[in-house]
Order: sequence, then structure tokens, then C-alpha cells
Amino acid sequence: MKVLVPVKRVIDYNVKVRVNADGSGVDLANVKMSMNPFDEIAVEEAIRLKEAGKADEVVVVSIGVEKAQETLRTALAMGADRAILVVAADDVHTDIEPLAVAKLLAKVVEEEQPGLVIAGKQAIDNDMNATGQMLSALLGWSQATFASEVDIEGDSAKVTREVDGGLQTISVKMPTILTVDLRLNEPRYASLPNIMKAKKKPLESKTAADYGVDVSPRLTVVETKEPESRSAGIIVGSVDELVEKLKEAGAV
Repeated sequence: MKVLVPVKRVIDYNVKVRVNADGSGVDLANVKMSMNPFDEIAVEEAIRLKEAGKADEVVVVSIGVEKAQETLRTALAMGADRAILVVAADDVHTDIEPLAVAKLLAKVVEEEQPGLVIAGKQAIDNDMNATGQMLSALLGWSQATFASEVDIEGDSAKVTREVDGGLQTISVKMPTILTVDLRLNEPRYASLPNIMKAKKKPLESKTAADYGVDVSPRLTVVETKEPESRSAGIIVGSVDELVEKLKEAGAV
């Protein structure tokens, strides 16, 4: 079985995001970029499936700018077998919308014929949480989102999902789309020898035009603002004083 894993290049989660003074967007000048954390978990899960003998090949794909090659090389260093880069934008400030990404991924799936697609549940830059679900709809495949545990058995996958009420376990028919949550696994660090080996692994570059997909934005960002800063807290001397303050604030 071949496993396809979409990965996205985002601002590193340790970086404090700054907004441009004119509100035109996020400042990306000299900012460290890395793989979306949820996608790292997806790559790790795919590699573990291969190590367990349940997958034969792990293919990673990224859709965005040319610089996303770095993100793909990271996935290859972790243990993926080969990579596909779909160049769909020239400007690093351009974020390809989920529907366009899903359409491109559907074309890649048709070409690669994987038995399983594992994706992060969402990207930490836009928090859309839509691509996996849209891909499932476009392909007509089953889906299991927010996975915290996955067990592949034959032509079905048993998936434990994190839902508002706790945990839900479902069984879905293969081929399927899985989107993963934080508690599924702990991604491995790429060793220096594997980083060197990754440079020689196949990385195919294509464009959105090659797949005949229009990636023109359907949404327009009017303004970007930083969240309002929190006001200073108040130190109280007793529980009674705390309750009184909460009453004054209308919290109780």
C-alpha cells in the first residue's frame, strides 16, 4: 500500500508572529519557516505504518512556493521515500485556499493511486481544518478526522477520534482520508545521516497548470490585525473578595 502525505510550509510554531504596520498581512521577512506540526505527525504515522509492514511507500506532497522544497526534504529526512512539489504561487505571502489545495491533491491521488492519505487536521497559519474533508468529497472516499489512534487491518482502518464529548472509535473502508490530531504520536527528529540521504531522494516538481487546476483566490483579506493585548490582572486577598470582583465583572 502506498501512503500519500500532504505537508505545508508555515511559520515555525516557536516564532512570535508580527503583523505588517499597514495591516496588509503577516511579516515574513527573515522569519523561520518549518513543516506544519500536524503534518509532521501525519508523516510520522505514515513512516510507522511502513516500518510495521502495512505500507510499502510513503510519498509526501506540498503545494505552494518553490521554497517548500525545504519542507519536503525534512519529510524525506524523517523517512519518506519520495516527494512531489506542486508550485502554485510565486509570492510567499500567497496562501493557496483549501479548495484549490484539495483539487490539486485529488489530481495527485489520481496519478499516484495511494491506498491511504494521511494529513494534518489543520494548518497552524490559517486554522482552516477543511482540506482533508474537501479531498474526501472530491474523491468520494471515506474519511476519519481528528485521529488520535489508527489501526490498519486489511481493507479497513479502525480510528479513534477526538471529539467534544471525549473519544469516538469508528471503522472506515479503505481507501480513506485520515486527518490527525496532536496525541496520535511523537514525531521523530531527523538524524544528520538521514538529512544527507534526503538530498538524494527523488523530488519531482510540477505546477498547478500541469494539473489544470485554477488556484485563483476566492477570498480577499481586507485587513490583518494583532489580537488586543490583555489588561493587567488583579490580585485579591481572599475568596470572598474574588467572588465579589467576579460579580462586579458580571462573570457570575
